[in-house]
Amino acid sequence: MNKTLQWLMATIWWVCAAGAQAQGMSPDEQKRVFADADKASQSGPAAIALANQAQLKLPEGHTFVPQPHAQKVLNAMGNPGSDPRLQGLIFPKGDDQWFMTVRFEDSGYIKDDDAKEWNADDLLKSYKEGTEAANEERAKMGVPAMEILGWAQTPQYDVATHRLAWAMSSREKGAPATAEQGVNYNTYVLGREGYFTMNLVTDLKSLEAHKPAAQTMLAALNFDDGKRYADFNPSTDKVAEYGLAALVVGGAAKKLGLLATLGLFLAKFWKVALIGLAFLGGPLLKLFKRKKAEV
Repeated sequence: MNKTLQWLMATIWWVCAAGAQAQGMSPDEQKRVFADADKASQSGPAAIALANQAQLKLPEGHTFVPQPHAQKVLNAMGNPGSDPRLQGLIFPKGDDQWFMTVRFEDSGYIKDDDAKEWNADDLLKSYKEGTEAANEERAKMGVPAMEILGWAQTPQYDVATHRLAWAMSSREKGAPATAEQGVNYNTYVLGREGYFTMNLVTDLKSLEAHKPAAQTMLAALNFDDGKRYADFNPSTDKVAEYGLAALVVGGAAKKLGLLATLGLFLAKFWKVALIGLAFLGGPLLKLFKRKKAEV
């Protein structure tokens, strides 16, 4: 392993120490996690099958880390638990500091007619209430509480493509007003049997610059024949117990008694909100940009 990569790994271990030790992860375990993820990663251009539902046509200049390595990387970054919906992580090659989580939820067919009636203020209020409830679970997991500051982008739904996007800014609860703000830019695409969510993780000041990358990744994911939203058969197919608005406010998780799932969904941003990608994202992203031949 070259000296540059050794320095990058050392930086990652130092930055992630608090979260990883909360996971019971030693520095040697962190080293194995990142090295194994690098070896298992796929570089674009590549066609990646996801959840027997869709294909991600990963563009050149990007790297995909599959399961189970993706979950281990998130754990090493200080995010507790395990999410069975997680399919993988996407990192850019180059100097951009962002990454994306890719998940599939087999919710069944989600009716989208409530998008015509939702109110952004009501959705924000519900999201904040859900976050407060989730903070109780986060406390049990030894993870700092979060507070939602507001919309970074109000929810927008495209009826033609069945794609939803919205963004929320957040930070560690009790942090000073000058503290770095994290942001989760959420993009969804609906299918016949459920939906994919691709969440961009970056800092707030970089959101506008990185939105095009998120939209490119979303457009690169396409459902297989027979799995598309238009393939829905009302006579045979399962219909979700919640509508489109629940994907924004987390109401689906609360309704189904999955408070822990909601907590984990928010948990992945706490390190970003706490110290910013200038310290966390940069070294981690550069690690995955190194060629395998240099390891």
